[in-house]
Amino acid sequence: MSIKIILADDHAVLRHGLSKSLQTEKDMEVIAQAKDGRSTVELVKELNPDVVIMDIGMPDLNGIEATRQIAQERPKVKVIALSMHSSKNFIMEMFKASAVGYLLKDCEFDELVNAIRLVVNNKTYISPSISDIVVENYMRQFPESKNSAFSILSERERQVLQLLTEGKTTKQIAKRLHISPKTVEVHRLNMMNKLKIDSIAQLTKYAIQEGLTLPEP
Repeated sequence: MSIKIILADDHAVLRHGLSKSLQTEKDMEVIAQAKDGRSTVELVKELNPDVVIMDIGMPDLNGIEATRQIAQERPKVKVIALSMHSSKNFIMEMFKASAVGYLLKDCEFDELVNAIRLVVNNKTYISPSISDIVVENYMRQFPESKNSAFSILSERERQVLQLLTEGKTTKQIAKRLHISPKTVEVHRLNMMNKLKIDSIAQLTKYAIQEGLTLPEP
């Protein structure tokens, strides 16, 4: 049986090119593509793939949060991060979210194919290009993770923060998350209190630093 794959990346050209290449592998089948984290989670629940190739910096719901939700909804689905980010913070948070592989976007295609085959056999893949970062910083950096957005803020607060810093209004956020506008405001005030931040501009800067959203290109 073919390995069923979903590609999640907000760059359509990259998705289509990668899909075309993966389809040449006799044991692999790209069954869907997604341009943001939220639609990725929905496709995973609907199609139950074997592997998700996940970008981190995506609109609406970033790859870290999407990976966390996939792990909760479909724990048997393997998530491989394919990212331009080699920062130890991104790497650590993806693995904490239950990713089982991490590669950089400038990797060779054969490396990605190898990683896919390894993770479906219940192994973890870390690209050699970032292995030094993982080994050298794991013990030293892991305790510091308690100060990251992924431990300070709740999952719902992180979702509100991403949408808020992407320019969504309170009403738009409420509709997207199926909560009331008043609840959105409560989350916003709680975040500001927890982070000791008093402006949207500072919240946006914080969200970018923590990998919840990306700066405007």
